[in-house]
Amino acid sequence: MLDKPSFPYGAGFRSLTAETPAPVALAVTGALPAWLKGALLRTGPSKFEVGARTYNHWFDGLAMLHRFALEDGGVTYANRFLKSKAFCTAEASGKISYSEFATDPCRTLFGRVAAIFDPKLTDNCCVNVSHYAREIVAFTETSMPMRISQDTLETLGVFGYGAALKGQVSTAHPHYDAKRACHYNYIADLGLRSLYRLCAIGDDGTEKLVAELPVDRPAYMHSFGMSGDHLILTEFPLVVNPIDLKLSGKPFIRNYRWEPERGLVFHVVEKDSGKLVRTAKVDASFAFHHVNAFADRDGLAVDVVAYPDATIIDQLYLARLRAGTKLTATGTLTRFHLPLKSEAPVTRRSLADVPLELPRINNESCAGKPYRYVWGTGIEAQGDFLDSIVKIDVATGQVSTWYAAGLYPGEPVFVPSPSANAEDDGVLLSVVLDTGK
Repeated sequence: MLDKPSFPYGAGFRSLTAETPAPVALAVTGALPAWLKGALLRTGPSKFEVGARTYNHWFDGLAMLHRFALEDGGVTYANRFLKSKAFCTAEASGKISYSEFATDPCRTLFGRVAAIFDPKLTDNCCVNVSHYAREIVAFTETSMPMRISQDTLETLGVFGYGAALKGQVSTAHPHYDAKRACHYNYIADLGLRSLYRLCAIGDDGTEKLVAELPVDRPAYMHSFGMSGDHLILTEFPLVVNPIDLKLSGKPFIRNYRWEPERGLVFHVVEKDSGKLVRTAKVDASFAFHHVNAFADRDGLAVDVVAYPDATIIDQLYLARLRAGTKLTATGTLTRFHLPLKSEAPVTRRSLADVPLELPRINNESCAGKPYRYVWGTGIEAQGDFLDSIVKIDVATGQVSTWYAAGLYPGEPVFVPSPSANAEDDGVLLSVVLDTGK
C-alpha cells in the first residue's frame, strides 16, 4: 500500500483494486432533476502495479469500469475491472504481459524477437466508453475495443473489425453522425507501407472504408475532427518510423519523435465520396482532443485543445504525478480556419485565455455544427492537476468556473434537458475525487 501523498491530487494515482459488482446506493445531497434517468458509464486506469512492477504512465494502468445509475432521484454505483486479455494475463502470471502506451513487458531475448513477428495489441480499454453499433464499447488507442454490458459491466469480448479495416492504432474518440446513422473513426495500419484508414461503422454493424491515405511517418493522433460533411485528420508533428515500433524494444510512445519542422498538417476528406479535398499546413502544435468542427464561411472551423508541443505526455508519467511535480503544460481552446475553396493559408486564434482539457459539448444538437458552449476541466491553482470545471462561451470568450479546494473533477458530461430551448439547458455529470475523504 502506498503512503498517503503530501500533495492532494496524488490520491488519484493510487491503485483501486476493490470491485463492487452489485450496485450500492449512494447518498444524494440536494435534488436531481426528475427527468434525469439512465446510467453514466466510465472507464479509466485503476491498477498501476502488477507483481513487483509499476506501470510507467498514467495511461498504462489496467482499466476499471464504473457505473452510476440514476433513477427516481437516487444514484447507485458499481464497478468491475475490464476483463481484458491484458488484465487476465497479468492476474494469472503476476507479470505485465502486454505492451501499453509507455510500458513494455520484461522480455527475454527470445521474447523480444518473437514479439517482432507476433506483436500482441493491448485490449486494456482505459480511455473511453461509447455506444458503438448499438453496443456499449470501451476504447483504448489500439484497434481492440471491448464490448461490455451496460447493466452488469461484464466484459463481453472484442469488438472485432473486418479485414478491410486492418490496422493496429486507432482513436478512443469515434464521432457519431446522426444524419448518416453511423460512427466514424480512423485506424492506422503501420508497416513498410503505412496507411491511415478512415472508416464508418453503421448502427446496424456494417463497416465501410471511407478513404485510405498513405503516410511515411505516421503521427500520434489521439482524436480527429468531424464536421457535417467532412472528416479531418490532424497530423501533429509527433511521428514514428514504423520499423522502430517493431525493432527498437521501446514502449509504444517512446518511439515517437517531436519534429516541429514538419508543422501541423490537416487532411480534409469528404464523408460521402472519400475524396481528399485539401491538405494544409500550419506552424507546429500538439493536441490530444478535438472539440468540434463545422462549416465556416469558405471552409471549416476546427477547434482543438492545443499545446505548444508534446511535453504534456512526459508530465503524465506516473512517477512524476506521484511525486507531486508541478504541471506546467496547459491546453488552450484554439480555432483553426481551413479554407476549402482556395489554397489560402490556415489561420488560428485562441477562443479563451484559460487552461482546458477533457472537453465536451452538447453533442446531441451540435456535433459537426456551429456551437457556442464547451465544458471541460481546468486548472485554477497554478501548477496543480486538473482541479476545476470550466464553461467557455466560444462566441464571447466568457468563462465560468466551478472550483472547490481539494476536489478534482473528471471529464464533465453534458446531458441536455428533454425540454431544452437553449444549447446549455441541461446538467453536467462529473466524477470528482474528494481528497478530504
